[in-house]
Amino acid sequence: MSKSTTADHAESAAKVEAKRILIVDDHPVFRRGMIALLAEQKDFNICGEAENAAQALSVMRDVKPEVALVDISMPGMNGIELIKMMLSEEPKLSIVILSMHDESLYALRALRAGAKGYVMKAEAIDHVVKAIRKVIDGGLYISSKLSERLVFKAIQSDNSDSVSPVDKLSDRELEVLQLMGKGSSTRDIAGALHLSIKTIETHRSHIKEKLGFKDAAELVRFAFEWASLQQPE
Repeated sequence: MSKSTTADHAESAAKVEAKRILIVDDHPVFRRGMIALLAEQKDFNICGEAENAAQALSVMRDVKPEVALVDISMPGMNGIELIKMMLSEEPKLSIVILSMHDESLYALRALRAGAKGYVMKAEAIDHVVKAIRKVIDGGLYISSKLSERLVFKAIQSDNSDSVSPVDKLSDRELEVLQLMGKGSSTRDIAGALHLSIKTIETHRSHIKEKLGFKDAAELVRFAFEWASLQQPE
């Protein structure tokens, strides 16, 4: 066998072994940055990208990735709902969430939905490669800070007073509450999530009922106070 044939065979084998990665994020600049970063890793193969949930499902069916990097906040269907749909079709898919939100807000929900890792976008350059390799090896990737929080949460789980009332909310309701806390109007929230104003009003009503508030003014005050406490330290 010639040297060139041997080299071609080795290069071909390396490509076969490279893990196929799908990137799902509605911000083109961030997607480009992730693609450039991961392309530097010889054992990674960026096999597709998508800007929303519907596109992600379509691309996933076509390219059959082994790992998906998924943004948690996207127009329409959010990342947690997308996790559930992707895993219903591809149970062996390893999903790592990339999020601008502090992990204390969404990480546990993402893990319960089936994600194998959670990386904050502010730390993505330093941690995303490590996270992908860990989930490929069958592990879970979360920060040491979150690990401590989850341990304390588990210890306190029998104490009903320690459970946040926000835990009662659905993933979409939590997203609406968060936007309310940033001062967004019902119309603004509907536009950001690509949902109707009526749907957002229904979510607000459910949030008010679940959290036990008497009127909308109480809910809005709580949303502002709660959102201020979710800022990363």
